[in-house]
Amino acid sequence: MNLVEVLILVCSFLVFLSLRVPIAYAIGLAALFTLLSAMPFLPSVTTLAQRMATSLDSFTLSAIPFFILAGQIMNRGGIAVRLINFAKAIVGPLPGGLAFVNIISCMLFGAISGSAVAAASAIGGFMNPMMEKDGYDKSFSAAVNITSATTGLIIPPSNVLIVYSLASGGVSIAALFIAGYVPGLLIGFALMVVALIYSIIKKYPTDKVVGFKEFFRRFIAAFPSLMLLVVVIGGIVAGIFTATEASAIAVIYTLVLGFAYKEISMKDISPILLETVKTSAIVLLLIATSIAMSWVMSYENIPQEISNTLLSISDNPIVILIIINLILLFVGVFMDMTPAVLIFTPIFLPIVTSLGMDPIHFGIIMIMNLCIGLCTPPVGSVLFVGCSVAGLKIQQVVKPLLPLFLVMILVLLIITYFPELTLWLPRQFDLI
Repeated sequence: MNLVEVLILVCSFLVFLSLRVPIAYAIGLAALFTLLSAMPFLPSVTTLAQRMATSLDSFTLSAIPFFILAGQIMNRGGIAVRLINFAKAIVGPLPGGLAFVNIISCMLFGAISGSAVAAASAIGGFMNPMMEKDGYDKSFSAAVNITSATTGLIIPPSNVLIVYSLASGGVSIAALFIAGYVPGLLIGFALMVVALIYSIIKKYPTDKVVGFKEFFRRFIAAFPSLMLLVVVIGGIVAGIFTATEASAIAVIYTLVLGFAYKEISMKDISPILLETVKTSAIVLLLIATSIAMSWVMSYENIPQEISNTLLSISDNPIVILIIINLILLFVGVFMDMTPAVLIFTPIFLPIVTSLGMDPIHFGIIMIMNLCIGLCTPPVGSVLFVGCSVAGLKIQQVVKPLLPLFLVMILVLLIITYFPELTLWLPRQFDLI
């Protein structure tokens, strides 16, 4: 490892970030400058271009635009309202019921759409005014919405888990999807505990108990939306179709649902497709530049050196995992999830596998770490969306966010040191 080239890579990347250069360009330019220090201009540019082009030549990656399209359709398809009404029927009468509704709705919508930003926007847009009307603090409502929206990136289907599968060299997407259920539900439950305590202290009101007839009506209204999870995940686990084929089926299913609910018309298709293309282009450019940077790091033997350094500090798995968790939490504060997964998976995965950790378990740990980063400035996209939807400044949301952060970190530690919580379900389906 050449120390000068490592300094060029790190320093140029940090400089570009400080100048507010879009992260995809910052990653690509940092990788290019590092290569230029090791080889002439033309070979550097050619090598980088080749790495970027070949990184996108993957059938698995086709799933990402399809899931993004399905999420866009769901955003406009009236699914959020039906999920909120169903969640209200279940937990509305409990202390802090509307906070529970917010959390459960974000978990369901985030899981169905595969997007934390979409969940924060769609659910927050409905729930924040509703909670404010019932006397809930706006800052608390926004904090609940922001943190619970991230659960959709752990509960499948999740684009980030597909990206991790690519970065890890082909870990089973089906196994990753199934492994995400228990950790995602644990985070949701932990957030509910905090919301319950907060609501009891503040004496927030509760909803009336819904009668069986009304409960059944809301369940029937939400049932087709909930069935998407069964169709997509069930089809993948049963081996009926691949994750990529499942993403295309999700698009057809949500489109039919949108037309059936009469929330989408033909005139909506064009803006939905345009938004999907924009989002997909950003994500795929991030993937291309991130994989190129990962190759440059491997070329400079950086992952091997980091691995040797960490293992020289301690050979105790508990200590190593604490260090890796701290690094990933720090990385999540400053870097978006997709490039972070693509850059740091090749660095840390060999270390944890040498300690006997299952790659599926580590993938869930990594995503959970980075999900916490989505709720923190300066790069926390979910934080910004949640505050924007609530009409609040970030500093107004920080205080109620802190206890929610703490329980998310607590669940992260539990998942880290009790691997069976992650691996038990995939084992039941014979996926590992």
